[in-house]
Amino acid sequence: MAGREKIIIRPSRTPGEKEIPPVGILCLNPSDAVFLGQMAKDACGRRRFLFNSSLHVVPAIDGWGEIFVAGPAVGAPMAAMTLEKLIALGCRRIMVWGWCGALVPTLRVGDLLLPTGGFSDEGTSRHYPDHVDKVGNSIWGRHLHGHLRNLGWHCSEGPVWTTDAPYRETRAKVEDNVSRGALGVEMEFTALATVAAFRKIELVALLIVSDELWGEAWCPGFQRREFKRKRRLVGEEIFTWLRQI
Repeated sequence: MAGREKIIIRPSRTPGEKEIPPVGILCLNPSDAVFLGQMAKDACGRRRFLFNSSLHVVPAIDGWGEIFVAGPAVGAPMAAMTLEKLIALGCRRIMVWGWCGALVPTLRVGDLLLPTGGFSDEGTSRHYPDHVDKVGNSIWGRHLHGHLRNLGWHCSEGPVWTTDAPYRETRAKVEDNVSRGALGVEMEFTALATVAAFRKIELVALLIVSDELWGEAWCPGFQRREFKRKRRLVGEEIFTWLRQI
């Protein structure tokens, strides 16, 4: 039986692949990956191959730290695969930047959420041992929260509901997850948190509310000018913050 449980494919560096810096950003949304990828290029970053995603390595220069920017990685399977590869390349601290839907009226489009745990409705994390439903409030996470607060941006904290099927969200599922304490819904967090815990790396996630599910009808906000402006401002800020810590 032990032989049957042996993992067949392990994430690894292939011959000729260079290591990446231990700290970086994983952008889940394609538009954020393009925007931060351009920021990386503007900071003398070099693009590397990363299968179905993108990877830029930004060098240390003039007192700024070396980081990487990766993404997009939409959905739990793709996000988990991407993080596994980044870890194999040398990642030890990952900042996840993504979007979420608000499940409670205290969260509106453009608000920020720091997930502290999650309720898994995706199929990836269950394949890892010791699946976790909570993420420790690390010193790194508290530092980020304090930094955002100093900028005048309120940031809520709480669990999220992670689902593989955004087009199968129902009012009953929303109410059930809210009753368990979920503040938002998205597609990757519980898988990423599980991979990070399994591989023993540090993960902190920051989500911006792109739509609202708590009203009588779905309220999308990702096309609003103010949402796009806030998303770019936060993206710029976390890129700068990460290079300074």
